[in-house]
Amino acid sequence: MTGQRSSRMVVWLACGALACAVPASAHDGPPYPIISNQIAGAYRISVWTDPDTTDDGTPGGQFWVMIDSSSAGGTVSPDVRARVSIRPLDRSGAVESQWTEPVNDDPSRRFVVLLMDHEGSFAVHVEVESAAGRAALDSEVQATYDVRPPRIMLVLYVVPFLLVGFLWAKLLLRRRRSTIRPTA
Repeated sequence: MTGQRSSRMVVWLACGALACAVPASAHDGPPYPIISNQIAGAYRISVWTDPDTTDDGTPGGQFWVMIDSSSAGGTVSPDVRARVSIRPLDRSGAVESQWTEPVNDDPSRRFVVLLMDHEGSFAVHVEVESAAGRAALDSEVQATYDVRPPRIMLVLYVVPFLLVGFLWAKLLLRRRRSTIRPTA
């Protein structure tokens, strides 16, 4: 009777641990470049994106802007800043625009997350400015839904494997107990 009680307790504890797990910051694919080492004014600019769209109003479109000097051996001014703007190309919609934030306190590496409210094509406009001047670049990106399942589905996917593992371990322990008998 205690064996059944302990096995039920293990199953419930495993399910509880999975249900309370903190979601990982993962995505369905790696970021990819939409602008690579393009010279614009005093800058050499690259833009990478992970264009996830959401229905719940949370921003999901991630943009990384890398800014280098266009001159050989030149450095980027510490006052450099970049603004990323997106607008839908396949329907009417508002322009979403924000200034980027430095990554790891490096002004030449910038990041921003913007709301992409539907799947489809978006125009991307990047403006860079500093004491060295201004520059602007345009590109397009195809936004898609993040295909990660909800957390409850992950629990449902994992439970059968946990149960099989638990039954297998229980069977191994039962076999071991039956082969090891105390000698009198």
